[in-house]
Amino acid sequence: MDYQVPQFIEVEDKIFGPLTLKQFIYLAGGAGLVAILVLSLPFIIAVLFSIPVIAFAAALAFYRLNGKPFVAVLESGFSYYLSRRLYLWHKVEVAPEAPKQQASTATGPVLTPKSSLTRGRLHELAWSLDVKNTPPEAA
Repeated sequence: MDYQVPQFIEVEDKIFGPLTLKQFIYLAGGAGLVAILVLSLPFIIAVLFSIPVIAFAAALAFYRLNGKPFVAVLESGFSYYLSRRLYLWHKVEVAPEAPKQQASTATGPVLTPKSSLTRGRLHELAWSLDVKNTPPEAA
């Protein structure tokens, strides 16, 4: 028996023309708030207050920041500002190192199994191998 597997599950359905349900709700809420402002305030003041409301509703409906909806960015911002943040710095005591013994230069650097190979040490080893193995230049 064959079953049809849903595809494109990340894409929301367009319900109201080219708008999804969420977009329609954001725009309808913004339009309702603008209507309340226009009916209750003098026209000039209502227009001044309506412009930010329209911009906010349009941003909620259509604006995406780094591929995330504007609503998710607002939610993350509110949770960041309302959450507790306590940063503590603890100084880590480092034991003094023992003096390093020089390896013989004739045989090259020697790595023991106990030595730690850091990026700086690896760079020094590569440099010493490159310098010692380069052929002399013809004069």
